[in-house]
Order: sequence, then structure tokens, then C-alpha cells
Amino acid sequence: MGEDEFRSAMARLAGAVVLVTAHDEDDGPTGAPAGMTATAFLSVSLDPPLVLVSVRGGSRMDEVLEQSGRWAASLLGAEQRVLAGRFAMSGRLSDRLLFREVPHTLGELTGAPLVEGALATLECETESRVEAGDHTLVIGRVLRTALAPGAEDPLLYYRGDYRRLD
Repeated sequence: MGEDEFRSAMARLAGAVVLVTAHDEDDGPTGAPAGMTATAFLSVSLDPPLVLVSVRGGSRMDEVLEQSGRWAASLLGAEQRVLAGRFAMSGRLSDRLLFREVPHTLGELTGAPLVEGALATLECETESRVEAGDHTLVIGRVLRTALAPGAEDPLLYYRGDYRRLD
């Protein structure tokens, strides 16, 4: 099987869209928020509560998550498509500028941005990191969760585009 065939096969797997965030202590004198859109995010265990996110190895977010050890995930709703796109773009504006436009609060346990209006937010502490090809799998213990009242449909990623349940 070739790389193109593999990509085509994996594009047929729908994934949830999550904004993974952290506080980057090395960005300026007081640090700054960092974020990335992730579509490889899943629950690993209920007891203890563990989640996994896959990040590109050597990326800025990979380095931030390795340094900070604490991070957050905001599970995005169907109405947050533009937000997901902004944090998925390569060569984008600085995260510091992007977060000025994103309504959020800072997690009490992580200092990471928690997106207002997300279906749910999770604050996590890294349990382990596993190198897997060109990505790093970050397994986090969930420290705190919050559910949005009246949650809407989730934002999904399928065949290279953001989708909603129909």
C-alpha cells in the first residue's frame, strides 16, 4: 500500500475536532497561550481518566506540551468551524494574537485557555509521551472537566474538511 492510498483510507475516518491549548512559559516575559487544532484525540481510559492527542513531532505544540506538562482540550461544536480553521493553518499569526479574538478563560489547574462555547473542556497533566513515526502521542490524565449546558452538535473532520452531523 502506498502513502496516497493510506491517506485516502484514513480520510474516510471521521474525527472529532479539538483545540489543544497550553501556557507557553517561554513566550515573552510572562508567557503566552499556545494552541493547535487536533483531529486525533480520544479517550484512553475511564479509570483513571486518560485521553490521548497526537501532535506532529518537533512542532511548536509538541515542544510546548513537553515543557509545560499541563494542558487543556476544548471539544469544539459545529458552530466553531472558523476557530478550528484558524488554529490549523500553517504560517498563521501568532497564537498570542489569535487568542485575543477567542473568548476563553484560563484553566485553574493548567493556566491553559479553555474555549468558551466548547461542548466540553478538559484540563490534563501529561502521563506519558510516545514517539510514533512523525508524531508524538501525548497521553494526559484528566484533572478537571466541564460540560457546556445545552451542548450542540460536535464539529467533525472528514475527507479533508470540517463537517457537522446531519
